[in-house]
Amino acid sequence: QSLSTGVAVAGLIVLARSVRLTTKFTSALDIPVEFVEKNVKLRGKIHHVTEKGLEVEHIPISIPFITFIQRKWQSNSLLLIRLAGVELTPSGMVWLLEELKPSQMIWFQLLGRQDLALECLVLVNKGRFLSVCLNEEILRQGLGRTARIEGLHHDSRLYWKLHKRLLRAELKALKKNKGIWKEESSFEKIRDHISNNKFVQTLKQFANWLRSY
Repeated sequence: QSLSTGVAVAGLIVLARSVRLTTKFTSALDIPVEFVEKNVKLRGKIHHVTEKGLEVEHIPISIPFITFIQRKWQSNSLLLIRLAGVELTPSGMVWLLEELKPSQMIWFQLLGRQDLALECLVLVNKGRFLSVCLNEEILRQGLGRTARIEGLHHDSRLYWKLHKRLLRAELKALKKNKGIWKEESSFEKIRDHISNNKFVQTLKQFANWLRSY
């Protein structure tokens, strides 16, 4: 009897886990705390790219019987996903709109939850065996700046591991004068050119001469 009870309990645990894994999350608040704490990766489908973030439909693991029952009461609301550790520029927004197509599948790794938004690393498949992290790619192209990774403890190993990855990506853009770094480099050249211009220098000398009287 105890054996059958144990088997029944084990069956319930497996069923509970299956239900959780097959649950379609339609709000950031629906996602269990342990999923966020363990930085679980979830699969989703892009619907919209907005200034607030990516609007994504969560696509859970499909188990025929359980999934069929769950679909009857699950809503079609979307999750709001932000690119963790990235301050996006307007050019970055344009790039995302061009790069991400409606219904495109992505993976998003949970790092934190801020109100109704999820702070994530977003992965996009590029071919059969290659995936690209959008957070890093945006920085690598000079289309954003590194920012604090919201949701992670500032003194945690994971925070600094990810922050270093993002900084390395940003440094590549800086070295190659890409995106915003190219614009800033051009501005500096113009500024230096103006300051070194003989006419400008003469005006400065004249202004200094006037101040002396």
